[in-house]
Amino acid sequence: MKSKTTKKLAMAGVFTALAVVGSMLSVPVASSKCAPVQHMINILSAVLLGPGYSVGIAFVASLLRNILGLGSFLAFPGSMVGALCCGLVYKFSKKVLPTCVAEAFGTGVLGGIAAYPVAKYAMGLQNIGMFVYVVPFLISTVAGSILAFVLVTALKKSGVTEFFE
Repeated sequence: MKSKTTKKLAMAGVFTALAVVGSMLSVPVASSKCAPVQHMINILSAVLLGPGYSVGIAFVASLLRNILGLGSFLAFPGSMVGALCCGLVYKFSKKVLPTCVAEAFGTGVLGGIAAYPVAKYAMGLQNIGMFVYVVPFLISTVAGSILAFVLVTALKKSGVTEFFE
C-alpha cells in the first residue's frame, strides 16, 4: 500500500512540475492565459492517479503558476473543474474518449462559467459577460485533450498504465 501511494505522490509532483513548466507555452486570450499542457496533465493524472490527485495537481499547478506570474486567477476554476469532471468520468467508465470530452466540457463550459465570478470579483473586471471565457477555455482544453488522447492511447497500448493499477 505504501509503495503505491509513494508512486502516486511522486507522479503527482512530476505532473505538477510539467503543468507549471508547460504553462510557458500559453496563448493570451482576453484576460486569461490558455495553457493546453494543463489540460493534458488533467487527463493523464485522472487516468493514472484518479480524480482526487487530478484536482490536487490542478490546484497546486494553478497556485504555482500564479505565484510565478505564469497564470491568472482564472486558472483555478478552469483547471480544477475540468480535472474533477475528467477524473470522475474515467473512474466510472475507464474509457479515454469520454474522459477527454469530460475535460473539454468541464474546463471549457463549466470552468468558463465558473471563471466569471472570479474575474468580476477577485480580478475586478467589470465589463465582462458570464460566458466570455467559454470560447477561450474551450480552445485551450480541446487542444490539450487531443494531445492527451494520443498520449494516453499510446501509454495504454505500451502497458505503462498498468504500473499505476
